[in-house]
Amino acid sequence: MAEIVQQRIEERIPELEQLERVGLFTKKEVKATALEYKLHRLIVNKEDFIAYIQYEINVLELIKKRRVHIHYQFKREEIEFPIIHRINSIFRRATNKWKDDVQLWLSHVAFCKKWATKGQISKVFSAMLAIHPDKPALWIMAAKSELEDRNSSESARHLFLRALRFHPNNKKVYKEYFRMELLHCEKLRKQKEELEKKLWEILLSQTHTQAQTYILPSLSLSLPLSLLLSSLQTNYTEDSFTWDFMAKRELEAPGAGAELQSAKGRASDINRREERCCQVYEEGIKSLNTEPMWTCYVAFCLERVKRKTNVQELKEKRQGRILSVLQRAHDSSLLKEDYYKNWLQILLSSGDAEGAASVAMAATQRFSQSVSVWSLSLQTLIQLGSGDVSRLFQDALTLVNPKESLPLWQQQVQWSMANQSPEETEAVFKRGLLSAVAAVAMEMKQRYLDWSYHTGGYKKARKTFTSLQENRPLSKAFFTRMIEIEKEQETPKMNYLRDYYERALQEFGTSDDGAGTPWTSHEVSGGGECAEIHVQIYSTSDWTLMSSHVRSKY
Repeated sequence: MAEIVQQRIEERIPELEQLERVGLFTKKEVKATALEYKLHRLIVNKEDFIAYIQYEINVLELIKKRRVHIHYQFKREEIEFPIIHRINSIFRRATNKWKDDVQLWLSHVAFCKKWATKGQISKVFSAMLAIHPDKPALWIMAAKSELEDRNSSESARHLFLRALRFHPNNKKVYKEYFRMELLHCEKLRKQKEELEKKLWEILLSQTHTQAQTYILPSLSLSLPLSLLLSSLQTNYTEDSFTWDFMAKRELEAPGAGAELQSAKGRASDINRREERCCQVYEEGIKSLNTEPMWTCYVAFCLERVKRKTNVQELKEKRQGRILSVLQRAHDSSLLKEDYYKNWLQILLSSGDAEGAASVAMAATQRFSQSVSVWSLSLQTLIQLGSGDVSRLFQDALTLVNPKESLPLWQQQVQWSMANQSPEETEAVFKRGLLSAVAAVAMEMKQRYLDWSYHTGGYKKARKTFTSLQENRPLSKAFFTRMIEIEKEQETPKMNYLRDYYERALQEFGTSDDGAGTPWTSHEVSGGGECAEIHVQIYSTSDWTLMSSHVRSKY
């Protein structure tokens, strides 16, 4: 007996060493052998087996917790797997000795489920049912396990049929068998839906070879592409993707043979194919005049016009086609907002300034509340030098949501500085300062100060700062810019710098309130002919120290 126990203890040495080596157990914890001796006494108690099993399960639970604690997830094959294998072995030894103890069998099943050894469950149930075929509940439990734990409808059905041979009049077995078949039917229905979805994905990605050979395994049905196409044309004409797929198939039509030998011949063949695609799209538009349908049509034409070709005739055909489709989609008020940018790019690249200006204005009428459309259209009109840009900016700022208007204010200021008089630009700034949107008002203050400095010098900048420093909301960038301007002067004034810092501290305090990096301390020291200001600014978020030294004479 001692030799057997010693052999089994020695078999455990590798896993015990691993437990100690990776830090999951201490040296003291790996020394436990008394339970193995109890299983080899002349008189063996069931409680000894149960105690040993419980001990090993406790070890598994402890290892699981220790892994989480030390964040170690490796070497499961060398640590947990041998323990799980040993527990299964002890359960088998116990159930061989106490075959009539159903609870012991079910404990083994529960262990297999919890510790992911589902491959053992079928063997445990099979051995148990060989001894307890007279218990209908065990047959039902075994069949459910096959269905739910191992996802095997066939095995579950086989077990129910065997159960009915032993219990032909048992209503509970019939009821559960019927329930299992209903679940199986529902599973097949969901599989069919998923397979149809995948088939659509294949079709829409134009992988026709896959579509032709796609098999519906649960129904053992091979669906030829011709049947699919017929089904699409019959049952799915209200779906834009159907028309899109049908149209793009025309690109794969066979060519004209000898004509394909020359570049011009190949271009002519491609053009014919694209025309056939467009004919299908036109049919789709007649049947389904919707934004998604036009989107498919426009997307196809855009993709083709972006393709490179050295044949000028093909280039012109593609460009004419896309411009026509874009215009018609716009006329139908079904052109997506994103496509106006493509439209303008094509017109500008072809030198059609009048057409681009017309489209830019049309886009702002169609999407009058869109900041991005206004910005793009104004940029186009500015580039072309057409239209009353100043009035259009006012229209845009009136129509869009004020909370989203900052990009338009920035664009208007940039345009005004480049194209208008200083008086007109200053008027733009002052309108921006009155905005009820904090982000706009703060941005305008900072830009106004910077513009004042560059156009009117230090005196104008100081005047602008003085007039705005009490006009909330304020940003730290506003004060920072004024400090930078003061330090750029040949003779910076210390009392002004001190005032700027103190004013900023009054405004922002010593904690970050979301208005920018906070100002937490400033120190001024000096005397005699020369003085030095040493300013330290800390960020409460990352405690980054920034320092600047300014020397000046009184």
